[in-house]
Amino acid sequence: MATQAIEGRVSGARIGWIVALIALSVLLNYVDRGAIGVAAPLMKDELQLSATGFGIAVSAFFWVYAPACLVVGWLCDRFCVYRVFAIGVAIWAISTALTGFVGGLAALILLRLFLGLGESIAFPGSSKIFAAEVPVERRGIANASVSAAIAFGPAAGVLFGGAILGEWGWRAVFWIFGLGTLLWLVPWQIVSAPLRAKSIAAPAAERVPLARLLRLPTLWRVGAAHFLSNYGFYFLLAWLPLYLVKTAGYTIAEMTWLTTLSFTTQGVVALAGGWISDRMVANGSDEGELRRRLMIGGQIAIAAAIAGVGASDSIAPLAAWLALAGFGAGLIATNLFAIGQIFAGPRAAGSWVGVQNALGNVSGIIGPIVTGLIVDYLGGYTYAFASAAILSALGALLWWKFIPAIRPVAL
Repeated sequence: MATQAIEGRVSGARIGWIVALIALSVLLNYVDRGAIGVAAPLMKDELQLSATGFGIAVSAFFWVYAPACLVVGWLCDRFCVYRVFAIGVAIWAISTALTGFVGGLAALILLRLFLGLGESIAFPGSSKIFAAEVPVERRGIANASVSAAIAFGPAAGVLFGGAILGEWGWRAVFWIFGLGTLLWLVPWQIVSAPLRAKSIAAPAAERVPLARLLRLPTLWRVGAAHFLSNYGFYFLLAWLPLYLVKTAGYTIAEMTWLTTLSFTTQGVVALAGGWISDRMVANGSDEGELRRRLMIGGQIAIAAAIAGVGASDSIAPLAAWLALAGFGAGLIATNLFAIGQIFAGPRAAGSWVGVQNALGNVSGIIGPIVTGLIVDYLGGYTYAFASAAILSALGALLWWKFIPAIRPVAL
């Protein structure tokens, strides 16, 4: 009995380290993904990119990222997710570092495609591990750690990237970020070594075919809501630094702290929301309906904030609106994948979240190009901010009325 208790504690501690490393990988994911936005004020001019060209480069990431999530989710349910995770991180880290050598739009697009391929592991892989390894009463804080990383990643990226940008130029941003991500593989290989021998892939008789999942209307509904949840966040992630410096007239230092404020708020709210939701579920609250309400509140907050940012003409209200944007994004990120894990259960969490994330990230394909076209042909950012705010508000309606009861579906 004592030996079993010690083994249980060791296993629990190891899973804790795995969750922490997954959170760190997602932080690095968003540092690397958002590096193009940080570098944009200098890179766009040196590479002679129009707003539409920059939008295409941002969008290119999602051309591969969204469909790759389908395949990667399937792989996570059938093979060792810990190995698949390491391969994905290596691909995206190398792609990030090589971006520092590009000389034009074509090379930039190519490396953004490889970046999207590598980063597609993050949410199907983490969801598979969380659904299979993390107890339900701790799933909120596990997802919150990832959600906080989604926020602290851009915050760290802007904070350190802005400093690198001002000191050494835009190319060094990609070199330093890419090499930093490669170092993550060292602790991952050490901590996950015993777990790689313990397969959490579903046995062949229990696997849920992807074709069966794709026939479920609930999955398509969640994917549509996910699309609208992503739109406003990606709009701010890709375009806010460029807008603040080139259009609103703020310095790179002011852009850095304003953007960092928003993402830091998001991270704090994500952690607090995850902890509080775990306590509420442990005390008897219905997990599905609780997460639905938090999604609705997050969508309303980010919609109002985007509209406010677009209308602000001084730094104080702008900072307040960006803090509200962080609040809304924190609520959304904490619950978005947790809802997919509830619907799918441990047997199909990788595949379900892969499909959900693929559908949701179509916004990353469409949004940057639409924004670039609006800026180039409609004379500025006014309509871009308005469209992002409206779509975010529509997301609140979908989570309220369009998504059925959030509970495990029959597979």
